[in-house]
Amino acid sequence: MKNEDIIQRIKLLIQEKGLSQAEFSKQIRIDASNFSKHMSGKLPVNDSLLNKIVVNMGISKEWLVSGLGPQSYAESMNLIKTLSVAPDAIHNSQQQGAKVYDIDVTAGPLSRERMFSSDYVIGSIDIPYVRPDSHIVKVSGDSMKPVLCDGDYIAIREIKNTGIIFWGHIYVILLDDYRMVKYIRKHNDPKWIILRSENTEYDDIEIPKNEIRDLFIVENIIRIDSRM
Repeated sequence: MKNEDIIQRIKLLIQEKGLSQAEFSKQIRIDASNFSKHMSGKLPVNDSLLNKIVVNMGISKEWLVSGLGPQSYAESMNLIKTLSVAPDAIHNSQQQGAKVYDIDVTAGPLSRERMFSSDYVIGSIDIPYVRPDSHIVKVSGDSMKPVLCDGDYIAIREIKNTGIIFWGHIYVILLDDYRMVKYIRKHNDPKWIILRSENTEYDDIEIPKNEIRDLFIVENIIRIDSRM
């Protein structure tokens, strides 16, 4: 970690929040005198300080450490467009556009090859913002509610290199026994990841990276609106 760069990002954050340094230290629950020493460089920025900022201010640790990616969890959601469409937006035939699969990506084991076989194609969708090479699949359950609701569709794209993860984004994760839709958060151990739900009634899940069989990034949420 480059201490000086991180200090500058923390100072930028304090300025954006419109807080004094003392007010900020109170909000992240750290002694004001010690926080001042961190900001002046007399004390190094450590994981304990970063984690307090992440937890209490909703800030991405990846952004704090490297300056990459969205600054906050909420900002990361701006990268996913939620689209409301009429029921007839999903065509029954395989016309031009992204294929829609009769697959619930939150239930049971199924390999990537079987998931996207032609046997499961039930139609297609051709609307703005949805890439024609996307896979459209359905979500069930309430673990990601209200961001993802039961019955929503999502447009997903396969990630070939699972070593590059956009921390704080929503992914479909395929394991040997399960497939899930979760936020992926950075783990203290670089060989592990944290799977996080939007619904706070669900606990975090920690898994080794090498247990991931396939990974898909969620690019769009497609919500069927019967009023349209």
